[in-house]
Amino acid sequence: MPHGPLPARRIRLDYPPDFDPAWNPRLPEFACAANSVSLLMPYAEPYFVKSVRSALDQLDEPARAEAEAYVRQEAQHHAQHRRFNDLVGQRYPRVVRLEGWMRRTYGWFSRTRSLRFNLAFAAGSETIAFTLARWVDENLGSFFAGADPVPATLFLWHLAEEVEHKSSAFDVYEAVDGSRLRYAFAMTLSFSILAFYATIGTLTMLFAEGRGLSPVAYLRLTRWAFSFAFIALPTMLGSALPGHHPSSLVDPMWMSSWLTYFDPATGTLPEPTALAG
Repeated sequence: MPHGPLPARRIRLDYPPDFDPAWNPRLPEFACAANSVSLLMPYAEPYFVKSVRSALDQLDEPARAEAEAYVRQEAQHHAQHRRFNDLVGQRYPRVVRLEGWMRRTYGWFSRTRSLRFNLAFAAGSETIAFTLARWVDENLGSFFAGADPVPATLFLWHLAEEVEHKSSAFDVYEAVDGSRLRYAFAMTLSFSILAFYATIGTLTMLFAEGRGLSPVAYLRLTRWAFSFAFIALPTMLGSALPGHHPSSLVDPMWMSSWLTYFDPATGTLPEPTALAG
């Protein structure tokens, strides 16, 4: 995607009164896994925003303007996932307790860790998010065929903007510190926390759906986990090497073009299932 000012898209997502949080009837395991990642967003995103905001006075223009635009995009992600997660919590009450653990985890980092560590954590997390976007982009047809278009739009819009601002948090971290060792450690920790909470959240929802003992469910989840790790781990390793910059990562083609269809007047994007083919 061409480099330029990051737009702040105010997306409109209308969930029907009978919205089903198990929004992919063909692959309910995928819906549960995606929902479990969504649960993290109202706690991880504000942590990243606070970390980057704390470093704004150390940045020169245009780096400061880019960081502020990044913050605006992340704030939109936080707000939209909060709305969605409220619906998920109504269907799966047990995840509310899990959300409390997530809130305490990211709150603890924000209160007790240094600005350098927090920025390294944010930058590393954005690399993981970019990798997740690329993995999903490669599997659009299999993951979203027959899915409810509203949550599909939520997740794909978020991931597409992660691609768009893949360098933003990294550039702030480079300006303040830039230690690759700290970055690698924080990124590994971020990946581990994501995997831990995503696993618990997915299992909680699967059991609530009556699929907690389904061999098919575990075969699918295991296959997806290895498929994602096959892409994520080399990317994470490469990103920790001296001289690497996220701009060298190749953007997913579909996501990079889909955002161009955003209509700011209505706050809408075309249904992703219609374009994914």
